[in-house]
Amino acid sequence: AAAHASGLITAVKLYPAGATTNSASGVSNFDNVAPVLERMAEIGLPLCTHGEVTDPEIDIFDREAVFIDRVLDPIRTRHAGLKVVMEHITTADAAQYVTESAGNLGATITTHHLVINRNHILAGGIKPHYYCLPVAKRESHRLALRAAATSGDARFFLGTDSAPHTDANKLLPCGCAGCFTAPNTMSILAEVFEQEDALDQLERFTSLNGPDFYGLAPNEATITLTRTPATYPDHIDTPDGPVTVFDPMMPLNWSVTD
Repeated sequence: AAAHASGLITAVKLYPAGATTNSASGVSNFDNVAPVLERMAEIGLPLCTHGEVTDPEIDIFDREAVFIDRVLDPIRTRHAGLKVVMEHITTADAAQYVTESAGNLGATITTHHLVINRNHILAGGIKPHYYCLPVAKRESHRLALRAAATSGDARFFLGTDSAPHTDANKLLPCGCAGCFTAPNTMSILAEVFEQEDALDQLERFTSLNGPDFYGLAPNEATITLTRTPATYPDHIDTPDGPVTVFDPMMPLNWSVTD
């Protein structure tokens, strides 16, 4: 509460234990954090969630939907008024849960989940650079995410979840999850929003809805996108080895020019 009052922190992130990279020490018993969540609700401090259960008996493609039913909905019922952001949602279930919920609920959507479905990871051979957590789902879910992102609904906003794992770590027998989209995110998003005839909603999704939900002022600086073919490297060299840049598998006709 003191950190929030001082402006030091804007939100608190909840990782279920084992849900994603480096989350082994996350929460395994949600009752243990109930007093914290209650205090957060009282002072208006938002809760960000990686929205998956990690029970081994739950299919990996169902973990987000089960998290909503088992964890998130009970938390929101128990702690009325708690502001919650479902980070990097991947399912139609999550998009519908947000649109049908009253109160302080928002959701972020990544760039890559607007582009890939699970076939891109698995069909024709495993593609490690498309493997992420939460894992990409069926095409119907991808289309639901695109509809939500481009709808103009202020409860949806960008969270890239860009993950610059080196190729060596991505290509291990048990490789790291994540897509590195930082170098071409804006070009990809402009392409997606143009395909959905929603370029007028791009600024709100990327730059305005998020700070508005968190009660922050938007950035004063701006960037300029120009309709000219984008160029970007296929990888970036680092001291630890190359990092592969996300390939959207389509021409990108928008470039950041200023």
